Amino acid sequence: MSKANHTSETEQMPAFETSLKELEQIVIRLESGDLPLEDALNEFERGIQLARQGQKTLQQAEQRVQILLNHDAQSPLDEFPPNAE
Repeated sequence: MSKANHTSETEQMPAFETSLKELEQIVIRLESGDLPLEDALNEFERGIQLARQGQKTLQQAEQRVQILLNHDAQSPLDEFPPNAE
């Protein structure tokens, strides 16, 4: 995948946090029971799209973490000291 393709794909997809907030609002609207059937179906369809995008984003993040952790498998992880206040 070239960088140009990755950039255009990223620009088309909303940020993970934005998608999550929109998905939460869709759930609230669907749970209200006040939507006509066609609107409810449209909301449900959008919710499924957002959920799939979110799942893909989380899978990509998990892969990045695995790559970072496997980069130097012999290197021990250091413990962080507790926050001094």
